[in-house]
Amino acid sequence: MVDQYHAKGLEQLGYVFEIDFSTTEQPDGSITLDWRSPDPQPTVEACTAALNIYNASQYQRNRSHEYPPIGDQLDDLFHRSLFSDEMTAKLQAVKDKYPKG
Repeated sequence: MVDQYHAKGLEQLGYVFEIDFSTTEQPDGSITLDWRSPDPQPTVEACTAALNIYNASQYQRNRSHEYPPIGDQLDDLFHRSLFSDEMTAKLQAVKDKYPKG
């Protein structure tokens, strides 16, 4: 049976199927998961593999919150003239069409 940790990991990974389960705490402190979804219950192996992928990419989630917005990054490159002449002309045409208020 897929435990709560694995089910939560699948949810964090954005699995589309309905994860419908309830948990019950046992006298020994463990938690059992009762699967109620009409979708097939994923195997522990599939959940573990998905969680490994999720955990291995934690650095990406950490970085994404600290990077400046992509628009700011691109604007900086534009102002430093680091784009090709063709790209600079395209970007300048948009800037000219919609000038700052």
